[in-house]
Amino acid sequence: MIEARHLTKTFKDKKRGTITAVDDVSFTCRPGQIYGLLGANGAGKTTTLRILATLLKPTSGAASVAGHDVVAEPESVRANVGFLAASTALYGRLNAREMIAYFGRLNGMDDPAIRARIDVLAHELDMHDFLDRRCDKFSTGMKQKTSIARTLVHDPAVMIFDEPTLGLDVMTARSIVKFVRACRERGKTVIYSTHVMSEVEKLCDTIGIIHDGRLVAEGSLEQLRARYGEQDMEEIFVKAVGGEVAVAAALNR
Repeated sequence: MIEARHLTKTFKDKKRGTITAVDDVSFTCRPGQIYGLLGANGAGKTTTLRILATLLKPTSGAASVAGHDVVAEPESVRANVGFLAASTALYGRLNAREMIAYFGRLNGMDDPAIRARIDVLAHELDMHDFLDRRCDKFSTGMKQKTSIARTLVHDPAVMIFDEPTLGLDVMTARSIVKFVRACRERGKTVIYSTHVMSEVEKLCDTIGIIHDGRLVAEGSLEQLRARYGEQDMEEIFVKAVGGEVAVAAALNR
């Protein structure tokens, strides 16, 4: 399970002073659920995800992942979480198989377990055609699939996806959405951040909308439709954050 309790994160800026990137954010995501975290660029969603993945420490508040505190037990959290950032780098001289195996060893897996896991991931992500090709020859979709496989090679209980389909063609994006859905069916705990509203409608059990660092709306798709009187997720999002003027103002800060 993932539990965030009054998370707040501030940064110091020489020109703007103290910036509050995350402001008193609380939510829960349970096994077998996908929690969609939505927000415009700069709204605070990526900072929130980085705190949960132990890449940043909260200024105040607390969070636990798989029963471990993100500040007091960061190594235990990392052993139980797979975090796919919006942009990830691969070692160009390694092939996909070597790349995944390398991260398996970093996570303490032995070679037989790594080989078995690579077979599973290659099948689920349709990677067999490029598994033994060098990463510097990959398309964007191949790179993203390899990044997902290396992130999840240790089969973590908790998965955090930050814009996993960004810049991908339709078919590759569909295969990744299908993979994420299968993770939920296996009882994984998943946080999914995206700008693609159709993915939110297809995947997410609970949706949290973050704006100016605060969680301004939360609920199932049906609950949000009833609350805002809209069927379209994009229209719900715009209403929840205060209208198009508020979105534009946030983007221009």
